[in-house]
Amino acid sequence: MTGIRNHINDTNHINDTNQTMANQGNRMTDNVAARTPFVATRRQLLAGGAAVAAVSLAAGRIASAQAAPTVASGSAPTAPTVSGPGHRGGIDPAVIDRWARDTWASFVAMVVPATGLPTDNISGPLSSPTRSGYTSPTNIGGYMWSTVVARELGIISAKECRTRLTQTLRTMSAVKRHGPSGMFFNWYDEANGEVITVWPVDGSTIYPFLSSVDNGWFAAALMVVRNAEPAVADLANGLLATMNFGMYYDKDAQPAIAAGLLRDGFYVVNPPAAVVATVAGNYLGNGPDVFYTPSWYNILVTDPRIASYIGIAHGQVPPAHYFATARTFPASCDWDWLKEQPVGTHRTYYGIDVFEGAYTYRGMHVVPSWGGDMFEALMADLFVPEASWAPRSWGINHALTVRAQREFGLDDAKYGYWGFSPASRPGGGYTAWGVEAIGMAPGGYPSDMEGTVFDPGFGACRMGTAPKPTWGNGVVTPHASFLAMSYEPTQAYDNLRKIESELKAYGEGGFYDAVAVKSGLVAQRYLSLDQAMVLGAIGNVFCDNVIRKNFVKGEVQATIKPLIGIEEFGAGVIS
Repeated sequence: MTGIRNHINDTNHINDTNQTMANQGNRMTDNVAARTPFVATRRQLLAGGAAVAAVSLAAGRIASAQAAPTVASGSAPTAPTVSGPGHRGGIDPAVIDRWARDTWASFVAMVVPATGLPTDNISGPLSSPTRSGYTSPTNIGGYMWSTVVARELGIISAKECRTRLTQTLRTMSAVKRHGPSGMFFNWYDEANGEVITVWPVDGSTIYPFLSSVDNGWFAAALMVVRNAEPAVADLANGLLATMNFGMYYDKDAQPAIAAGLLRDGFYVVNPPAAVVATVAGNYLGNGPDVFYTPSWYNILVTDPRIASYIGIAHGQVPPAHYFATARTFPASCDWDWLKEQPVGTHRTYYGIDVFEGAYTYRGMHVVPSWGGDMFEALMADLFVPEASWAPRSWGINHALTVRAQREFGLDDAKYGYWGFSPASRPGGGYTAWGVEAIGMAPGGYPSDMEGTVFDPGFGACRMGTAPKPTWGNGVVTPHASFLAMSYEPTQAYDNLRKIESELKAYGEGGFYDAVAVKSGLVAQRYLSLDQAMVLGAIGNVFCDNVIRKNFVKGEVQATIKPLIGIEEFGAGVIS
């Protein structure tokens, strides 16, 4: 597929997954279900000095946990510290500074000066880049929180930060959106802010869609910048105050469970039935009916939980919704079409029976994401300090997710490098990369160019077809290692140094989006969301949690911290 249109670009795989779920009689859909080329959401494409002072490692404690083989099952690993002058914990601040400055340079090249909107992706030289011709609320939000990080690092001045944020927020105040809910459309022309109805890559028709998760990332950015830069607080709060995530909340999604789920999104104008099925309704009861996707987000360890957090914090979605999403699906044989049979026990929270399931991998129990990728597992953690607020759940699982990714890349697949997350495909296109052993998707998110399948079977219910595959030309995605830095800072740093020096996956705008480790083929472009994850992670690890601290002020800490803190996942190191 030319251009980046979907969270994963293999539409046939998506449709096959949907059909499988329908055949199983499951009325819920997963986090990638019911996608079409016209309903792309979330990852649609989604300064070189060495001044040590710009990257301050003096924050001391990196606020999260690092996995270690000696950790007992069910306990949270000890947080690492990086302190002292010069090289700290094996991390050279001058290198971090260079990476941050170069990454920011790619954002400068992505942004259209007339609108303050970043394009989805660029290729070519930064002085005259080829822009994609489209952007999304996620991309725009990523640029805004990256602007805050650039200020904190001393890459730009406080005045430039205010100027950039003001321009972007004024443009977003003027773009078309859905009035009754305050939600933004999924695709805008970055040159003029117009809603896109014709795809600029191939001229195909786009039916304007409003995604719950993309609006979640944009709202998260508004919450960061309103606190990080008081001069733009009124503009940010003005947009945020109109956004009501109750528009996506279907209280009747699971009649047997005492809380509902978030819909993927909705259309204001109903697309042709041949393009996508829809369900008419309006959960707010405000304004005319809209046309919802016939699917919900119904697993926890995936990126839409950012929309859930915001909706709950703002009183638009009930707290019990958090426990209505699945940690894994059941272990019974009627679910044997999934990747692996989970193990776990049942616990009750807010009157909801929760199966605390986990997958088994290399002596660990890990609560899986859909695809086994860093993005789904860890991007929400850039904003919500999940590990410290929920030490018996996220505090264990995030650290083990990072460990699992590292051990897979180095020990199982023997790629020599690690870090797997949806990103560009070397040679062209886009692929959702992941570690299949910690992902639920039946077809899996591959880790190599060959699309090698890992199928361990589903216990006694289904024999595996490929429990010990031979891995091929692995693809690593640098932003995944940056997301891992809160948990394994030195290991992630060392991995990135090798990706830069050995695989040459680095350019004037920072790390290129992906690289195949055996062939050395590099996806030589920059994606705004992936670059925003890089800067967001640097901001948290090396600027005293600047993204998290500004996001959680006020209602988030008061509502989300006690909510997620009561849970105990089935994750842990097996004794």
